[in-house]
Amino acid sequence: MNRSVLSTCSLILKLGALAVVAISNTVLAKPLPDYNKVQGLSGNLISIGSDTLASMMSRWSEEFQNLYPNVNIQVQASGSSTATPALTEGTAQLGPMSRQMRLKEIEAFEDEHGYKPTELRIAVDAIGIFVHEDNPLKGLNFQQVDSIFSSTMLCGGDVPIERWEQLGIDSDWAKRRFQLFGRNSVSGTYGYFKQVALCGGDFKRYVNEQPGSASVVQSVASSINTIGYSGVGYRVAGAKLLPIAKQGQDYVTPTEQNIINGKYPLSRYLYIYVNKEPGKRMPAVEREFIRFIYSKQGQGMVKSEGYAPLSQDFADRELQKVGL
Repeated sequence: MNRSVLSTCSLILKLGALAVVAISNTVLAKPLPDYNKVQGLSGNLISIGSDTLASMMSRWSEEFQNLYPNVNIQVQASGSSTATPALTEGTAQLGPMSRQMRLKEIEAFEDEHGYKPTELRIAVDAIGIFVHEDNPLKGLNFQQVDSIFSSTMLCGGDVPIERWEQLGIDSDWAKRRFQLFGRNSVSGTYGYFKQVALCGGDFKRYVNEQPGSASVVQSVASSINTIGYSGVGYRVAGAKLLPIAKQGQDYVTPTEQNIINGKYPLSRYLYIYVNKEPGKRMPAVEREFIRFIYSKQGQGMVKSEGYAPLSQDFADRELQKVGL
């Protein structure tokens, strides 16, 4: 492998390490305040974006509508790439994303509105590698993950890994080729995994792309020779979540604590983008929904969904972005 490729891979890993250190400093420091209901709130909210956040957005919406029966909320979860067009065109007020907006997406919004969209970090998630529950594999490192899923192998591998016997499994079924499962290209999970776990490389053409995070894990649970990547909160019976190492066999399990302290190498923020015009107050229904997200109740749902909740100090900094 040439020096420029190695340098690029090293930079990606270093940036990932800085990200997880930052994450570890933003969660679970102080308890959050209770959400206090306001009077007379009514209106409509539309959320268009991430499938990873579909369940979370639905839970927040249901609880918020219980508090405010005169508020109607619609949640569409087709993938993170659908959030920016919806916000730009004004067909949604909330754009949940499992990755940050790309520069071209921000520019498209700014060209339309004259200012940038506002980014709100609302939880911490992790990407997991899933195999069938009967698979004896103990863990994988980044080079192995890349050699399994990628056609370019920019993380240092020399030979594609296509069968379980290449990972030291001694059984008849280990001679079979992998069935690979992942997200489709409109998903933020797809983009994050491509950038971090594949060192910016390309996926193999026979990765079975799924429209939802849950369907990836359900597919993995269906057969012994399967492997796939998805959000760790989507684990189901029949699927096993593998520990991951950056190098060698220093495997780290994606427990909440390991995600929070930055030890697990595939941790990331989850986002909601909003259209906040500078110098103007947000509409009341949007304002209160965002306040609810960063309350004790809202972040409690984050934790119950399998994500890491945010601290009060961090939540306060995010709320300041929208004047709250």
